[in-house]
Amino acid sequence: MQREIEIAELRRLTQYIDDQFDYDFKNYAMSSFTRRVRRVVELYKFTSVDALIKRFKEKPEFFQEFVSEITVNVTEMFRDPTFWIALRDEIIPEILTEHKKISIWHAGCSSGEEVISMCILLSEAEALDSAVIVATDIDKSIINRAKKAAISAKNMELNQSNYERYGGKGSLLDYFIEKDGFFYVKPELLDKVSFRIQDLVKGNPFSKFDLILCRNVMIYFNQSLQNEVLNKLHNSLFKYGNLAIGSKESLIWCDIANKFVVVNNEEKIYKKIKE
Repeated sequence: MQREIEIAELRRLTQYIDDQFDYDFKNYAMSSFTRRVRRVVELYKFTSVDALIKRFKEKPEFFQEFVSEITVNVTEMFRDPTFWIALRDEIIPEILTEHKKISIWHAGCSSGEEVISMCILLSEAEALDSAVIVATDIDKSIINRAKKAAISAKNMELNQSNYERYGGKGSLLDYFIEKDGFFYVKPELLDKVSFRIQDLVKGNPFSKFDLILCRNVMIYFNQSLQNEVLNKLHNSLFKYGNLAIGSKESLIWCDIANKFVVVNNEEKIYKKIKE
């Protein structure tokens, strides 16, 4: 039976990662981070956390594998269909009434299903040509997966069901080409998307956006880090820009709560009203 990982071991691990790879995991939610480190230790049959650190020293390229295992990449297209309905019917039309262009940032885009959903939404609203979309994630391998835009055939039934509940205009399959058990997004759909590797924790704001989606990312951070990231997201929004967060996340308690108003409480969409 795997012994419990001690706090001192985790501190050594996060400090080493910060020093050597410039990734900061120190403020991730402790229980979640511990569970994932334990999974990596078991998966690769390390005898201890120190043995994991030793592997980094001997084989620095192993770090990317570690990041892929430690970050969560479970997602689906049109996840929470009522959220996408709110975007389609309320948020996107309001932005396009005020501006000729719409700039969108998917922060923590994972394997890209959310990005594909957005492109389909904009295409069906005849607004894709007016969009500039940036999609970022900390994990290099998951960004490469997102760029491929290939979805396993076994996941398409759920995606199609979500799309139907959202009230899509046609069939989800119209946007894909099937080959060898995968559905590949038609390339022209993602023409407006720029995929980038970015660490939300250490990265600085790199542009201003009308809409930022950072859904189900901050639940893995402790309160201090959530506060820090929310400040960065606030700084990355134009005034009166919109921020969408996950259903289990909140802005109410954070330092910048008074700089936003609630647009849709059920779908956790907020509007920036103060710099």
